[in-house]
Amino acid sequence: MPSKSFVSKGETTRGFILDRAVDMVRVGGFESLSIGGVAATVGMSKSGVFAHFGSLEELQLAALTAAARAFSTEVFVPALRAPRGLARLQAIVSTWLEWLCSAKGGCPLLSAAIEYDDRPGLIHDRIVMFERRLRHELLRAVRLAKTTGELRTDADPAQIAFELFGIALATHHDHRLFNDKNTRQRCSRALTRLLDDYRKAAA
Repeated sequence: MPSKSFVSKGETTRGFILDRAVDMVRVGGFESLSIGGVAATVGMSKSGVFAHFGSLEELQLAALTAAARAFSTEVFVPALRAPRGLARLQAIVSTWLEWLCSAKGGCPLLSAAIEYDDRPGLIHDRIVMFERRLRHELLRAVRLAKTTGELRTDADPAQIAFELFGIALATHHDHRLFNDKNTRQRCSRALTRLLDDYRKAAA
């Protein structure tokens, strides 16, 4: 049986490889991943990388999972410190904007969704699973904001979540494709207008 230290070292190496793989995806998308490319980036042999991931698809799936975990850590975890309600929803939107416009590159989850939206297979199915989780958490935050009485009683949480996601897609598109320096400002204005429209009027 492998020693505990050996297993720990293997897990550490695998984590290091995945971190670099996610960095590559943020710049070039999942199609940019290759065993050889990752090996060169981390300074290992192809066989060394292959020992941790038995195929390119396994590497892509692992990188996708790592990206989803990073998204949760950087977007949802900090936002959960905010009080329930509109403050938390706004915190999620704020950290999401930072993630979308990160200097590291684009959002690997949105990039993957675009690359694999009409390509059946394990990667497509994994993306759908993660995107549904994201939408579920966003919808939950909107519902909490309505429960606290901060949104209008006739506000449709599913519609608000849909519109928020649309703003995120537009932000990612303009930031990555056009390198538009006004993207953050436009996104902030769009979000403010959206939430103000659904906000419950003061008594």
